[in-house]
Amino acid sequence: MSRPPYSEIVENLPSVTPFVGPETIERQQGKPFRVRIGANESAFGVSPRAAAAMSEAARGVAWYCDPEGYELRAELAAMHGVDIENVTLGAGIDDLLGLIVRMYMDPGDAVAASLGCYPTFVYHVDGFGGRLETVPYRNDRNDLTALTDLAAKQQASILYLSNPDNPTGSYYGSNAISDLLDRVPPECLFILDEAYLDFVPPDTILPIDVDDPRLIRVRTFSKAHGMAGARVGYAIAHRDVIRTFDKVRLHFGVSLVAQAGALASLRDPEFVASVVKAVEAGREDYRELAADAGITSLPSQTNFVAFDFGTGERAGAVMNTLIERGVFLRKPAAPGLDRLVRVTVGTPGDRAVFSELFLEVMNEA
Repeated sequence: MSRPPYSEIVENLPSVTPFVGPETIERQQGKPFRVRIGANESAFGVSPRAAAAMSEAARGVAWYCDPEGYELRAELAAMHGVDIENVTLGAGIDDLLGLIVRMYMDPGDAVAASLGCYPTFVYHVDGFGGRLETVPYRNDRNDLTALTDLAAKQQASILYLSNPDNPTGSYYGSNAISDLLDRVPPECLFILDEAYLDFVPPDTILPIDVDDPRLIRVRTFSKAHGMAGARVGYAIAHRDVIRTFDKVRLHFGVSLVAQAGALASLRDPEFVASVVKAVEAGREDYRELAADAGITSLPSQTNFVAFDFGTGERAGAVMNTLIERGVFLRKPAAPGLDRLVRVTVGTPGDRAVFSELFLEVMNEA
């Protein structure tokens, strides 16, 4: 039977998804995971205030949400010292990245990023017909000079950087990011993905400047706020850029319940601080665990730690064995990074189960 043709871009895309969910693996294995520490979700839950607000909001779920997200945007703007016209919402950073690619990239355009960067960004670039150009990590960190050189050489429409970085956990402070921004070509947009920014010292963060239309900063409630399942992210940018988001964004994309929860979580900074402190303790536990197993771990300013197994083959073997024994984990596939396994900081109970199984597998190996 004949069918309408797909677009040329979609027809030529491989059948891939950025991530295979733990639920898919559980269905394949026929059993649930004992420990879920592979997707950088927060193991420490959501603010009790946020949980209560979402429960209350669910009573009105028959109504559409505020398409402007006015209350949440106003609270975010006040927190960051900008106007509400400098903030927009999205269904997580993943949604915002897709919108930004649509806004700034034409089919065939070059886009600059690190080889092995956040897969969903690559997914959007490919899906809208872009041409991803990459440079490798250098000493397990984004090579900032190489990135800006690449953007200039390829006349890239977009330069993407996650800072703190996923998947290595590395981080550059304000001086380094300011220097990078000075080198970004005038016609190139710089996306600064700050999903893990809650976990870094506040005095190291690049100050917010909404007067530069070349910069869009994206942040999320999925990590320290513990709201990954609610899908709430936001962008901070020049007001002209935010107005342009309104041309393409899904106006009811951040649900009524999600908006209520995010607003309540913003008003509970003590809870977020407690999560950050718990994550710091967990990262130290993982550093000691890696040392006990005779391997190293990379320094991290995120809610995960990358364990270094030396080779991609060894990392894959250990990870797959742990998955079979009930531990959900993920690892990067890019050359140079494939020797790493990324382990989310779980609760003390999660870490106890993981440590026992990890040392068991390493001793067998």
